[in-house]
Amino acid sequence: DGPYLGRATRHEVVLRPRLRAALEKLNPNLPPVALEQAIEQLTRDRSALSLARANQDIYDLLKQDVKVTYRDAQGEEQLAKVRVIDWDEPENNDFLIAQQFWVTGEVYTKRADLVGFVNGLPLLFGELKAHYRRVKDAYRHNFGEYKATIPHLFWYNAFAILSNGSDARFGTITADWDYFSRWKKISDEEEEGVISLETLIRGTCERRRFLDLVENYLLYQEVRGGLRKILAMNHQYLGVENAIEAVHSIWENEGRLGVFWHTQGSGKSFSMVFFSQKVLRKLPGNWTFVVVTDRRGLDEQIYN
Repeated sequence: DGPYLGRATRHEVVLRPRLRAALEKLNPNLPPVALEQAIEQLTRDRSALSLARANQDIYDLLKQDVKVTYRDAQGEEQLAKVRVIDWDEPENNDFLIAQQFWVTGEVYTKRADLVGFVNGLPLLFGELKAHYRRVKDAYRHNFGEYKATIPHLFWYNAFAILSNGSDARFGTITADWDYFSRWKKISDEEEEGVISLETLIRGTCERRRFLDLVENYLLYQEVRGGLRKILAMNHQYLGVENAIEAVHSIWENEGRLGVFWHTQGSGKSFSMVFFSQKVLRKLPGNWTFVVVTDRRGLDEQIYN
């Protein structure tokens, strides 16, 4: 059905047939009425919320599952959780990239260069410019304009990729241009860094890596003026992954995980949170984390 991809209109940004099929696959023991409730929660109108609040609302549903109530065949009320994404087995999910994806807002209709869907939900946005154009133009003009005119597309967005082929950057819906960063190394801190769209795609969009970033490397922080969404940068991801790997050998290492060495202002506090939440979600055990700081400002920052 052409550019609609199973949508009733171009205003819809969720591919409901794909979402419904994914929920049926991931929740085989739940009746259709429970799955329809989950779909309604995922796709309800959130225009009364700020863009960041709407985004966090949906993100919580993805990570914590969608809570629904329904009546079984005996008429008794049942509580259930509907799983939206299989975070552990990427092949159990439905991945789709749509090119030239048209979306209609309240006034304007816009065409996104690339939209990446997981189980029918538009989690990835991509804007590609000609090689002679600056990537900053994609941020200032296209990305900002799309957020203003078709904000409901970004309620679901995990992160955005902006590129002119040679230069490529990624960031979240609340990030200023200075926080749209490059991904130079794919799997090892010892690699020679390469700035390119290919490196960014391989580093963030390989299916298992993409789900890992969405599940474990996103945070929301209350700041003056609203809510800020934070995504791990390349050095944070690689450093935390090394620490996670060391946890697997924590008994042989007698509790020592190594040194996490980053410069001032490189986001070490956020790295601590990324590390902690991934251990809690992915590694079995009754974990306790102790954070020791030497400045009151760090106390407040990490506590918040």
